[in-house]
Parts: sequence; structure tokens; C-alpha cells
Amino acid sequence: MKLYRILQSQGFGSRKGCLARVRAGAVAVNGAVCGDPEAELDPAGLELTLDGVTWAYREKAYVLMHKPAGYECSHHPSHHPSVFSLLPQPLLQRGVQCVGRLDQDTTGLLLFSDDGQFIHRMISPRKGVAKVYLATCAEPVTDAMLEALRTGVVLNDEPAPIVALACERLDASTLRLTLAEGKYHQVRRMIAAAGNHVATLHREAIGNHALPADLPPGGWRWLESPDLQQLEQPWPSAKS
Repeated sequence: MKLYRILQSQGFGSRKGCLARVRAGAVAVNGAVCGDPEAELDPAGLELTLDGVTWAYREKAYVLMHKPAGYECSHHPSHHPSVFSLLPQPLLQRGVQCVGRLDQDTTGLLLFSDDGQFIHRMISPRKGVAKVYLATCAEPVTDAMLEALRTGVVLNDEPAPIVALACERLDASTLRLTLAEGKYHQVRRMIAAAGNHVATLHREAIGNHALPADLPPGGWRWLESPDLQQLEQPWPSAKS
């Protein structure tokens, strides 16, 4: 694969722009500057350095972010900044999309990818990939509320009751809720239907992959093969 095409595929600009960057000596391949944009290279395992930043070649982009509060999951936000503003330009050039959405006030694990099949697997209700949320409620969490969430609550636009995969009370006003789908404002609507109100909401995990404890709000990192496997593994309590 020609070097300039590799650069294009990784989000480093147009054909013209990539040709110019290589010819200007601004691109290093595996640590050595390469001035020939037509150089034929095997992209597997390749490392590209541009503007002092080294990027490993990735056929598809899989990214995890610790979404902070006050950001919208949209390329065209209405009232708050976009989560896409927290990503580097090459990822935006690649056309990564949010894998599902978190509302502006919800924090936690958010995925991005340019792999349409992966996005579909992660968000399709038929796949049943678990999403785990930590919800702080405005009122105390009662036994009746927990029972309602475990046995199913009725939402206005749903034909059948929605049942949580798991629901546990962590303290007087906090619960951990695990769902098999990710419908619009689902956690907030389910808790409201159970007689309470969400004060704060945080997504802790998707599948068996938890938000890294050392990733600060607004930070992002690449997902590697073991991470992707964790994301698509069945949730432990749903294996029986």
C-alpha cells in the first residue's frame, strides 16, 4: 500500500495534503523519515510519526472515552460542546461515530468507531450487550422500586415492560442498574416509572469492559483486541 494512501486511511488529510506532507519530510515510518509518498509499505504493524506524535496503523478505529458532563453526543450540538471536540483531528477525519449515545448530563464510558458492523453489534437490542449504570436518585431507593425494575416497568412508547438484567442498591440513594439495551434516556425513564428520579447518572461498563479507573473525564484511549473481546462477551449473570 502506498504511503500517502496509508496516511489518508488513518485520517491525516486529503490525497494532496498527504502527498505534500511526505514530500516535505514531515512523516516518519517506524522511526525513519520517508520522503517518498509512493513508497510501497505493508501497513500491518506500521508506526507513523507526524508532528511529533506516533500513531500505530489501525485498519479500523475503536476508541473509548470517559465522557464528562456537559457534552452532547452530536456533530452538531444544540446547547453544549460536542464530545467530538475532545478527539484528535485524525479520528474525526476517519469519520468515527458514537456507539450509542449518552445525554449531556450523563458521564462515563462512551465508545467511538468507524466500523459499522461493530457499532451495530454494540447497539442492537437483539445482541443484548449489557450496559451498566450507576444512578444516584433524588429520593431513597426502596425495596418496591428495586422489585419494579427487576420485574419490569412500563414506558410510554414501549409495547412490553422493560426488565433490568440486574439491579442492586449500593446505599440509601444509589443503585447499579444493568440493561440489555440502550433506548433513549432509558435509565432515567425506567427509574421515573419505578417512582423515583435520577439526580446523577454514570455508565460504568459495557459488556465485561469497565471504564478504566485511571482515565480522567474527557480522556480517550484506543481499544485493543482483548478490550473488544470483553465488550462482546455475554454479561456474566446472563450466561445461565
